[in-house]
Amino acid sequence: MKLMTCPLNGSRNITEFVYGGEVKEMPNHKTCSDKEWADYVFYSDNTVKVIQEWWFHSPSGYWFIAERHTASDEILRTYDPSELYQDRVDFEQGENLQEGRA
Repeated sequence: MKLMTCPLNGSRNITEFVYGGEVKEMPNHKTCSDKEWADYVFYSDNTVKVIQEWWFHSPSGYWFIAERHTASDEILRTYDPSELYQDRVDFEQGENLQEGRA
């Protein structure tokens, strides 16, 4: 059984977690092109190295960051996102969504 250490809940079975993608700088959602946004959401370098990833502990609803080596799949460290981020990004709803239209 593979275990992951949740910073909030301790060591848990890997099946309790959901992968959330690589931690990387987000482009400005108001000014970037569709291609820039798609690159951010869907693509990664896919190289052998230690990367930072978002992980979600489903039972507790807790998001955190894990450092994982892409070749060995070894999880080296897990920690609360507040170690990297202090500011919250708020996305404004578009005019059509506010009116209930898609």
